Amino acid sequence: MTSEVTTTSPLSAPHITRANIDLVCAGFSPGLVPYERGLELQEAAVERLSSSTPDGTLIVLEHEAVYTAGRRSRPEEFPTDGTPVVPVDRGGKVTWHGPGQLVAYPVVRLRNRFALVDFVRVLEQVIVDVAGDFGVEGVLIDGRTGVWARPEGLPAEKFAQIGIRVSEGIVTHGLAINCSNSLAPFKSFVPCGITDAGVTTLSRLAGRTIAPSEVAPRLTARLTAALTEVTQ
Repeated sequence: MTSEVTTTSPLSAPHITRANIDLVCAGFSPGLVPYERGLELQEAAVERLSSSTPDGTLIVLEHEAVYTAGRRSRPEEFPTDGTPVVPVDRGGKVTWHGPGQLVAYPVVRLRNRFALVDFVRVLEQVIVDVAGDFGVEGVLIDGRTGVWARPEGLPAEKFAQIGIRVSEGIVTHGLAINCSNSLAPFKSFVPCGITDAGVTTLSRLAGRTIAPSEVAPRLTARLTAALTEVTQ
């Protein structure tokens, strides 16, 4: 673990500036961050963009267990056990966040004419590179967002999700990487609206436990560099 990633109280998120991107480490297990706090941190990051610096904020954390539903979600995709789902204004469908999953919210103002689809491709490539650092081959699938694995002889399995919102050129929400989380919550709903593929974690793919706090330093290093490129 590096100095950029600390197990902190979710109410005392430290700020570290890398290039022109402000890094906020909001909390990792056992200091799990409530989903509502994640939304508050994003709102504060949007407000900071009104000043001349920084070019954006990258928030990394591990959430308390929660289901969220993006704008394209359908009722039949919700949890079948009646578990509450938080509606959010991001793209994508229903997903789960919780212990063992690394979440990153890049709140940035994209440079002129930088397309949303291109930004998603940037995030996907960063995740592929980070997975490679742990000996895991991540792949992209045409027509589907996120990052996948293709276990030999098995259907594709998704281990990283992307759901973002862009308003007036400002990105909110972001990505989630399944690191060491339980996969049981994904059995109670239709993950990302996909019925013909599975869900997995970096730990299962690598054959050892990989916690979010272990992945976070590599993700923040690669992602802050990428964000600097798309905001200038």
